[in-house]
Amino acid sequence: MSNPQWHKLGSVAELKKQPLQHLQAGSVPIALSYANGKFGAILGTCLHDGGPLGEGTLENEFVVCPWHGWMFNRLTGESPSEPNAAVARFNLKEEAGDLFIDLEPMTPSRPSVKPPHPLTRAIQREPGPIRVVGLSTTAMNRSHPRFSTSDHLLEIALTHAHETHGAETRLIKLNDLTFRHCEGYYSKGADTCTWPCTITQQDPDDELVAVYEALVFWGDVILVGTPIRWGAPGSLYFKMIERMNCIQNQITIANRVLIRNKVASFIITGGQDNIQSVAGLMMMFFGELGFQFPQFPFIAHSRGWTAEDMEVNVNQVRASSELREGACALVGRCLAMANAMIHTEQPVTSTERGGRKAHPI
Repeated sequence: MSNPQWHKLGSVAELKKQPLQHLQAGSVPIALSYANGKFGAILGTCLHDGGPLGEGTLENEFVVCPWHGWMFNRLTGESPSEPNAAVARFNLKEEAGDLFIDLEPMTPSRPSVKPPHPLTRAIQREPGPIRVVGLSTTAMNRSHPRFSTSDHLLEIALTHAHETHGAETRLIKLNDLTFRHCEGYYSKGADTCTWPCTITQQDPDDELVAVYEALVFWGDVILVGTPIRWGAPGSLYFKMIERMNCIQNQITIANRVLIRNKVASFIITGGQDNIQSVAGLMMMFFGELGFQFPQFPFIAHSRGWTAEDMEVNVNQVRASSELREGACALVGRCLAMANAMIHTEQPVTSTERGGRKAHPI
């Protein structure tokens, strides 16, 4: 070990007043803690995504990062949950009422040895036919599901895409997935909203991975079905898109477009009106992710605000040849557009995607 590099942090009496604080010792950020009559000093930069540990919280003997909740022992720097990971720790001494830190670490930082998350891989379209993802946002009782008009038309469109156009298809029902709500990391700073989503990185049981995989890596066409709920898309739709802010945010913070040469369209049904508003909301969001839209990008059905006899609404959709033909025509337009874009793919330059502002959800 080289000679100590002692740096004065301040008055011992003053530094004891806060259980955890961020200090800058020369060029080194320090998370200084005081508990149980003892100071601890560890590197103030989180190993996960660079969060300021000294601005976090102290829970028992652990410093908790304010960005994503990674924990490090305040005395040893060791992480209780990340294999072999630790931040550097520093020696301290008290002298004449002041606290000093040796800027030569007692132990170095060690990054986590976890393998990278699968969603961090390079985005490359594999050869093969056009791929269509049907995304159902209808919420219902899993044990006793009811008939869904939007799911009905979505399934007709997927069957047509496969049987008539030879497309590969995949149906994802959000109602069948277990995933947490967005926890608002963006609100702490744009860099805290990561790709993959921090929840996905930390929760091995997060089933929204299926949506990320389908939209970013697998699908060429995304066909989203939603009911109308009080003049807006259903609640599961909003729960999903809040978690998809991590896709859009990559454009803002990393100049990285995850969605390229992909087509989105929508199937909107409900017992009340407001079709245009629902379609507009959905087109705005998917457009911000990077999706393109075919001519006439949605089909819809509603009998208006006063139509409370939902059994009639269901029967009309079931019996409507016009809606069945509309669903088939919609997916046909999407397939034609996706095929054209895939075969004329052009690289996206920084100029094409620059000048964007973040749109927190």
